[in-house]
Amino acid sequence: MDRPLEQEVQELVADILEDYKGNRAIDKMEDFLDQPDKDVIINIVNKMLRILFPGYYRDRTYRVYNAASQLTLQIEDVMYYLNREIAKVLKYSPDELADSEKITMAFLKKIPAIREYLETDLEAAFDGDPAAASKDEIILSYPGMLAITVYRIAHELFLLSVPLIPRTMTEYAHSVTGVDIHPGASIGKYFFIDHGTGIVVGETTVIGEHVKVYQGVTLGALSTSGGQKLKNRKRHPTIEDYVTIYSNASILGGATIIGRDSVIGGNSFITRSVPPGSRVSFRNQ
Repeated sequence: MDRPLEQEVQELVADILEDYKGNRAIDKMEDFLDQPDKDVIINIVNKMLRILFPGYYRDRTYRVYNAASQLTLQIEDVMYYLNREIAKVLKYSPDELADSEKITMAFLKKIPAIREYLETDLEAAFDGDPAAASKDEIILSYPGMLAITVYRIAHELFLLSVPLIPRTMTEYAHSVTGVDIHPGASIGKYFFIDHGTGIVVGETTVIGEHVKVYQGVTLGALSTSGGQKLKNRKRHPTIEDYVTIYSNASILGGATIIGRDSVIGGNSFITRSVPPGSRVSFRNQ
């Protein structure tokens, strides 16, 4: 006679709970309440969008229409949730004296600087894309602008040595835009991503000002076979000012430098430095 379904479910639960006791990397039962919450981190990103672009991103939960009062509520929300999430991830930090409240406030004080960079990114997108009908269209609909914005937020947290949270933020942007920018990358002002899908920017990439990148571009490592031994080494290229990189180009290696005012053609595969003012193209033989 078949056993009741309820009994089978109970036995299944017991088996899985026993399996949880394996003390593997995928098991966190002992402190699951202290684990960072991915949904909360994504919510922090969305709250930051409202602060960085006032009037563009609305939150119906706010009923105060005075700008100062509304901003105060938004800042307090971010402060509360970010401080709580940072406190959770500091267990991954080698700095035993790290203070989540001080880190949170230091980050929030960077908001004017983030907005300064975003204004230049918006200007670069509008000036560089004749298809853009308005700057409002870019802010509200361009995946490249969203990816850059989330990167700018995450990068400031990365510079403050916050573990895990910056990468969670940029991977969220990756999931919704197709643009994968590591929060550790260094990117100057007037950065424009055109179309965006499939772009990869590695952790140690350095990008100057007035750089334009098209879809499918990879700024990556020449080899990752060394695994963790390569940690903290320059593995990704340097792109100097006023460089344009067309679709599906791959530029690899920590020693690779693309000189100022260069144009990299589509489908190019580059593992060596290119002098300033170069024009590089891929040709089928």
